[in-house]
Amino acid sequence: MARPVMIALLGVDGSGKSTQARALARRLTDRGVPATYFENAGGRPLWNRLARALGRADGVALFGRTLYPVLEATVRALAMARTVLVARLTGRTAVLDRWTWCQYVIMAARGDQGRRAVQAAYALFPRPTVVCLLATSPPVAQRRVAERGIDTEELAHLRALDAAYRALPEYASFVVLDGDGGREEVAAALDRIVSPLVGSRSR
Repeated sequence: MARPVMIALLGVDGSGKSTQARALARRLTDRGVPATYFENAGGRPLWNRLARALGRADGVALFGRTLYPVLEATVRALAMARTVLVARLTGRTAVLDRWTWCQYVIMAARGDQGRRAVQAAYALFPRPTVVCLLATSPPVAQRRVAERGIDTEELAHLRALDAAYRALPEYASFVVLDGDGGREEVAAALDRIVSPLVGSRSR
């Protein structure tokens, strides 16, 4: 199976990565480069809803500080495995909403144990062709999350996530974009980065 172009978007909650990833996949397909959007989440909204239904604050409170990261990392690993398999079978350009680093970052921000074990397990997953980090200031991210009306984020947690991304050993290899910009501005920046990677396929 040929290895397809894989474009990963990372960022804190509220950075716009999901919106931009979906839109990028649509734009590429419209331009003649078949692309698929893949969400590689750890299931946090689902676990939080379940927790609240059972009278707990969130997934961590429901499952505990030891079990919850294992559950989250496992769900994300299954999602990423499906992404790699489908992308290689279809040969379509893969636009990734989150990738391995997102798990490392969330665990670091929470102070979870077991990060090295997760990194060792995730080493099986390929590095994307390009990794774009939508660097968004925590106050802007918090406002956007609130405007969605689905959930909320504490400013301290967003700051911890932002710091964890910047502390990653791979941070210097990421393409860092201004996530505080408007949707069209960020989309244009992504197009400039992605076009040289897939341009030959659109002819």
